[in-house]
Amino acid sequence: MSFKQKLEKIVKKNNSLLCVGLDTDLEKIPKKLARNNDPIFEYNKKIIDATNDLVCSYKPNIAFYEAYGIEGLKSLKKTIDYLKSNFKDIPIILDAKRGDVPNTAKMYAKAVFYYWKADAVTVNPILGLDTIKPFLEYKDRLIILLIKTSNTDAKMFQDIKADSKPYYLNVAQIVKRWNFDNIGIFIGATYPKTLEELRTLFPTSIFLSAGLGAQSADIKKAVKAGIDENKSSIIFNASRSIIYAKDPRQEARKLRDEINKYRW
Repeated sequence: MSFKQKLEKIVKKNNSLLCVGLDTDLEKIPKKLARNNDPIFEYNKKIIDATNDLVCSYKPNIAFYEAYGIEGLKSLKKTIDYLKSNFKDIPIILDAKRGDVPNTAKMYAKAVFYYWKADAVTVNPILGLDTIKPFLEYKDRLIILLIKTSNTDAKMFQDIKADSKPYYLNVAQIVKRWNFDNIGIFIGATYPKTLEELRTLFPTSIFLSAGLGAQSADIKKAVKAGIDENKSSIIFNASRSIIYAKDPRQEARKLRDEINKYRW
């Protein structure tokens, strides 16, 4: 089953375009839980158990696990294994933002899809097509290319003009010519006009977007700009605003329903 097929099924089942980012920071979880043998996994399990019927995907950012060395990476493995065993219909996006020369990219791809068993991965396209092809060889997985990110200073380089067009748009137009079915697009929800521009360029591609939570993007504008003609094909990630909320389930439901309010 391709990522697109898997996503379509879970979007329909859970009536959701919401992705929960599992970016667990030991300094932010309850102290009583921090005394557990594996507090990161236990916290992730708590979030997953509370939200699995409200999401269309989960997105662990590998940096939050690498920061704790081998033990952190073991927690990530346990988290992914838990999802695969108990909620196998929910796709997992490994937010790794890889990007390196082809020989190295081949090994990154092998790690992401063979060891971590992710359904999708984020990749930086700046090094060119030959560095992305090793990922694209995994036809049933989604390779999400960073086109314009949601951070405040994204425009510092991504908006630099070349041939009267911003850098991100030049990148997007080149990516469009590659014509691979398993390429996805990352575009921050904090830039709704750009989101609309890229949806026009990629009418059927799957988008991953962030910024609806802690970065306070305009939900209505982002949803209207990002959905495709079937009112889908975009995944809205929220991490901190949900996983550290007083009631993660309530916060996830609230955001899912707010997104859905502007889909139709």
